[in-house]
Amino acid sequence: MSARRKDLVPRRFRTWFASRGWSARPHQLAMLEKAAQRRSTLLIAPTGAGKTLAGFLPSLAALDHADAPDDLHTLYISPLKALATDVQRNLMIPVAEMGLNVTIETRTGDTPQSKKQRQRLRPPQMLLTTPEQLALMISHEDAHHTFRGLKRIVLDELHSLAASKRGDLLALGLARLRALAPDLAITGLSATVARPTELRAYVEAQRDASNTIHLGDLVEVRGGAAPEITILETDEPLPWASHTTKYAMPAVYEILKSARLALLFVNTRSQAELVFQELWRLNEDHLPIALHHGSLDVAQRRKVEAAMAAGKLKAVVATSTLDLGIDWGDVDLVINIGAPKGASRLIQRVGRANHRLDEPSRAILVPSNRFEVLECRAALEAAADGAQDAVQSRTGALDVLAQHVWGRACAGPFKADDLFTEVTTAAPYASLKREAFDRTIQFVSTGGYALKAYDRFARLRETDDGRLRLAHPRLAQPYRMNVGTIIEAPMIKVRVARPRRSSTGKATFAGGRVLGELEEWFIEQLSPGDTFAFAGEVFRFEALIDTDAFVSRSAAKEPKIPTYQGGKFPLSTHLAERVRAMIAAPDRAKRLPVPVAEWLDLQAKRSTVPQPEEMLVETFPRADKHFMVVYPFEGRLVHQTLAMLLTRRLDRIGGKPLGFVCNDYSLAIWGLGDLNALASSGRLNMSKLFDQDMLGDDLEAWLAETSLMKRTFRYCAVIAGLIERRHPGKEKSGRQITVSSDLIYDVLRKHEPNHILLEAAWADCATGLLDIARLGDFLRRIAGPGLAGPGLNGTGKIRHMMLDYVSPLSIPVLLEMGRESVYGGGAREDILRAAADELLREANG
Repeated sequence: MSARRKDLVPRRFRTWFASRGWSARPHQLAMLEKAAQRRSTLLIAPTGAGKTLAGFLPSLAALDHADAPDDLHTLYISPLKALATDVQRNLMIPVAEMGLNVTIETRTGDTPQSKKQRQRLRPPQMLLTTPEQLALMISHEDAHHTFRGLKRIVLDELHSLAASKRGDLLALGLARLRALAPDLAITGLSATVARPTELRAYVEAQRDASNTIHLGDLVEVRGGAAPEITILETDEPLPWASHTTKYAMPAVYEILKSARLALLFVNTRSQAELVFQELWRLNEDHLPIALHHGSLDVAQRRKVEAAMAAGKLKAVVATSTLDLGIDWGDVDLVINIGAPKGASRLIQRVGRANHRLDEPSRAILVPSNRFEVLECRAALEAAADGAQDAVQSRTGALDVLAQHVWGRACAGPFKADDLFTEVTTAAPYASLKREAFDRTIQFVSTGGYALKAYDRFARLRETDDGRLRLAHPRLAQPYRMNVGTIIEAPMIKVRVARPRRSSTGKATFAGGRVLGELEEWFIEQLSPGDTFAFAGEVFRFEALIDTDAFVSRSAAKEPKIPTYQGGKFPLSTHLAERVRAMIAAPDRAKRLPVPVAEWLDLQAKRSTVPQPEEMLVETFPRADKHFMVVYPFEGRLVHQTLAMLLTRRLDRIGGKPLGFVCNDYSLAIWGLGDLNALASSGRLNMSKLFDQDMLGDDLEAWLAETSLMKRTFRYCAVIAGLIERRHPGKEKSGRQITVSSDLIYDVLRKHEPNHILLEAAWADCATGLLDIARLGDFLRRIAGPGLAGPGLNGTGKIRHMMLDYVSPLSIPVLLEMGRESVYGGGAREDILRAAADELLREANG
C-alpha cells in the first residue's frame, strides 16, 4: 500500500520534496489515493501537518502533464478573502520551484470586475475564492461553461463555515456544482472537529430520502507535539468583574519583550482597542505592536499582515480575524486575553504559534476576572484531554434557501421538482420537507400570500412548460448586489477630518483618509468634542455628515471605547460543565490561584457551593432593593433569555422586578418585592418559577412585545432578498431598512403568521440570539428529585439559599450593574475596585 501510494507522487514532486529535506507524509499520500479513487474526503490535521498542501497536492499532480485541460479543475473555497490571497502566495512557491505550468488565480470582493468577467469565460485551472463569490458565479447563465470541467473542490477551515448561514449558502452552491459537474469530488480541511461525522456528511451528496446519512471518507492525522499552555498569574489583585484585563498588561508587556512575534487574541473589537491602547501606553521600548480587527480599513489590515509575514512586528493584537490558518511569519507565542469561551477555539488559536507538527505551540491564557480563572483552567484541561466542543450540524435556514432560489433563477429557468431534488443533496437541507420548499418558492415568486398584491415582491414567473424564470431580467442585478448572509449593523465610515470654512464662515469638512467603520448606533450617541479610541489611536468626534464620521486626532486620556452589537462568544456547554465540576471539587484550593480558592471557600461558609448537577439560587436584600442571583453557568445568551422570562414570572407573584444583568456564569434580578418573604409564604416556588413551561406562553408573549423578533426578522428579510440593502448607485441606511422591515413584519404577523421569514426569524432566535434549545436542555437538567440539607430549601435540583446579605459568589454579577456606562481608563478600574471592596465587606458581614 505504501509503495503504491508513493507512486502517486509525480517524479518532479518527489525531487522537490527531497531538495527541501522533506518527504510526503502519510496523510498527504492518503489524500492522493482518495483523489485517484474520486472519493470526497474530510482531512483532520493539526496545524503544522501540511494540511493545505495535502489538499492541493492531488490537483497539482493531476495538472502535471502537457495535455492537462485549460478548464477550471480545482475550486478552493475559504472563509476569508485574506486566506485565499495568502494561500495563493504560498502555493506559487512550490509551483514556481517545480516549474509547473498551472494557472492559479484568486477571486474575492476586491477582484476587479473585468477580471471576474474574464474568469467566467476563461477560468484558470485553479481558482481560490469565497462562498459569496461562488454564489455569484453560479448565478450566471454561463455557469455550465465555467464549471464544465471541474474535478475537485477544496474547502479550507470547513469547521468555521459549516455551523453558520454561510455554510448553508456554500452547501447549496456545492449542490449546484454537483449538478453541473457530476464527476466532482470534495475535500474538506479542518484542524478542530468535535464530531467528524457532521463534516463528513457536509462533503458528501445526500442522495436519497431514506433518512440514511451519506458520509465522505475520513483521513485523520494523529500525534504531534502537545501544546504548552499556561495561565498567567501576577502579583496584581485579581479583578472581580472587569473585562479590560488592564491589571495584567504590565506582565503581558514584559512577556512580549522576549517573544519573536506574539499574537494577542481577544474576543471583541472593543477589547482589542482597549488592550492595544494599554500596551501602547506601556511601550517605553518602542516595540513594533500592531492592531488587527474587522472594523479597520482593509488597506490597514493588509499592511499589518504584510508586516507580520515580513517579520517586522513584535506583537499583534487581534480578534478572530486572525483565528484561521494563515501562516503569519514566525509566530512563537499566542496570548489569549480573557477566557477563550470554548475548547475548540482555544486549540485553533494556539495553533497559530509554531507551524511545525513535531514542536509544541506555546500559549498563555490571561483571565480578566475571577470567574474567568475557572474558565481558563477548564479550557486548559480540555486542551490537555484533546476535547473539542465546536458543533457543526445545523438545519439549513429558509431565508438562505430563498436567496439561493433567486440566484438559481438568475442562471436560467428551472423546474421546481429538479431544484428540490438538487437542494436536498446538501447536508443542511437533506431533511427539508417539500411543503417548506414549496412555501419558499412561493415566497420568492410573489412575496407570499400577504404580499402578493405588490409587484415589487414578485421575482419569479411560470413559463408555458411549467418552469420558473425571473419575472424580469433586471432582477438579476439586485440579487448580485445583495448576495451573502453576513448582515452587519449599519456602518459609518470614520475619516480623518480636513476642516474648511464655507463662504458664510461655517466650518465644513472634506473627505480625508478612511480609518475603517464603526456601527451607526455608536456614532449617533456621540456629541462633537467627544473622544474615542479607534484603530490604535484616540480621536475627537467632529461631525456626522451623511454616512461619514469626521474625526481629528486627540491626546485625551479617558476616551470612550467603541462597542459593537453582537461579537461576544458565549461560554460553550462543554466548558460550562467543567467549570461547574471545578467549583464543586473539594481539592480546588490545590488547583486554583489563592485569591480564587479563598473566594470559593468564603462562599461555602457564607452561603453554599453548588454541586455539578445543581443550580444555586440566592435571594437577599441590599440597600432598598431585593435581589435574586441565579448561577446556571450556561452562557450569556441563555442567561439573558432566562432573566427576561423570570422577570415576567416574578412580576406576576409580586416580586416587582426593576431590572437584570447577566454574565456567562450567572444572572441577577433586582426589584422592590421581598423575595425571601415571598418564598417563606410559598408564593415564590422555585420549581414552578423554573418550570419548562416558561418556553411556551411566557416566551411567546415576551417575543410579541420585544424588538428582538423585529430585528431578527430584519436580518432574515435582507438575506432572503425581501429588503435590499444595495441598489445601483446607493445603499440604504440602517433607518430605512428598519422602517421597511418593521412595517412588513407587522403585516405578516397579522395576515400571514406562518410566513417562511417569520419561521426563519424564530429559528434564528431559538438557535442563536436566544439559544432556546440550550435553555430547554438546562431546564430539563435542573428538574428532578428534591435536594435536602441543613438550612436549605431544595426544590428539584435547585438549591435556594435565603440570605440576609450579599454572597461572595454574587459579587461579579452585581458589579455588572451600570458597568456599560463606565468607559475605559483608570477611572473605570478604580470604580469597579471600590464597588467590589464594598460588596466584599457586606459578604463578610
